[in-house]
Amino acid sequence: MPAIQRSEFALALNQVANERGIDPQIVLETVQNAILAAYRKDHPEAEVEEYSATLDPNSGEARVFHGKEDVTPPGFGRIAAQTAKQVILQKIREKEKEAIITDYKIRIGTIVNGMVLRFAGPNIIVDIGKAEGIMPPQEQIANEKYHLNQRLAVYLKEIHEGPKGEEVVVSRADNGLLVGLLKREVPEVARGSVEVKAIEREPGNRAKIAVTSTQAGIDPVGSCVGQKGVRVQAIIAEFNGLEKIDIIQWQENLRDYVMQALSPAKNLKVEIDESEKTARVTVPQDELSLAIGKDGQNVRLASKLTGYRIEIEGAITEGTEESTEIQKKSSEDEKPAASNAANATKEAQKKDETQNLSASGNLSDSEVVREVSGEKTNSTEKGATVQNDSSAPDEVRKEESIVEPMKPEKP
Repeated sequence: MPAIQRSEFALALNQVANERGIDPQIVLETVQNAILAAYRKDHPEAEVEEYSATLDPNSGEARVFHGKEDVTPPGFGRIAAQTAKQVILQKIREKEKEAIITDYKIRIGTIVNGMVLRFAGPNIIVDIGKAEGIMPPQEQIANEKYHLNQRLAVYLKEIHEGPKGEEVVVSRADNGLLVGLLKREVPEVARGSVEVKAIEREPGNRAKIAVTSTQAGIDPVGSCVGQKGVRVQAIIAEFNGLEKIDIIQWQENLRDYVMQALSPAKNLKVEIDESEKTARVTVPQDELSLAIGKDGQNVRLASKLTGYRIEIEGAITEGTEESTEIQKKSSEDEKPAASNAANATKEAQKKDETQNLSASGNLSDSEVVREVSGEKTNSTEKGATVQNDSSAPDEVRKEESIVEPMKPEKP
């Protein structure tokens, strides 16, 4: 069987197709359609449906037919070559993009390391390897600051159609990022010996993770925390220390599960109402602030984690009961004493008034007048004596100053 001699066109076409993962037959069909479009551009009166084009896969020679008649214009080979080049490059770009998108579609739900490339309005463009991911505002951590060339771990959330084609959406606020970091830092979670049952987080503030062990002899909480907290501290460092992480053990018993979810609070009493999906929790007074958390954060995350509405009330201890009873008794004792004292003062005032009235009633009108007049005379006499004492030296001075005039003698 004689060897088939292939031209440079065929060799180049097959090489590019193999390197880029493109089917050569699809490229040839696309080039034929592009040749017809180029012929239609030079001949506007021609109807494309009545024309056909052929492309020799070995030599690359292009021909245009109207029915069975060859209507290929002279010099059309150069136009066909340029068209073929453009089509092949376009197909290569499209195929590469499809391959990249297909690769990332398989990796949806995992975490990748990225680097901040630029800021496009409120969105952040992240380099994730072969492609660029977009991180919209709702997928960013509100209290986290980003800068150019910053390296960070992101979660591949989804691929959606954007204004420039399909876009890869990455996230820092999704719960999947925390699960991915656990799988990366904790080998037991990656192997499946420790299972993450539930996870709730307020990005940039706090998160709660419920884990359980699927293999006997493995402590799920201890495996995730690590020796001296090394593993969980590595996860917290990915969030720049902004987010605190609580790891609890998942329980089948709902009452125990609620108690675990409200940790670090201890000594809790839980009553479950399954019909209303409510858990009433009684907490000691010294543990009340821990159970509620800052701005109600702890109880809010625990409610989301368990799926039950949690109502918290403070427990009344024996000491507080005794103090309240003593206060009640003292207040009850003080009330009658105060009322008795007030009554006694009122009675004393009434007695004084009655005595004054009786004394004035025993005296007759004339005696009252005499007493009043006597008091007046006594007061006037006293005033007169005082005036005399004070005016005595003045009279003496007057007598000394008066000189009788001398009478003239009679002749």
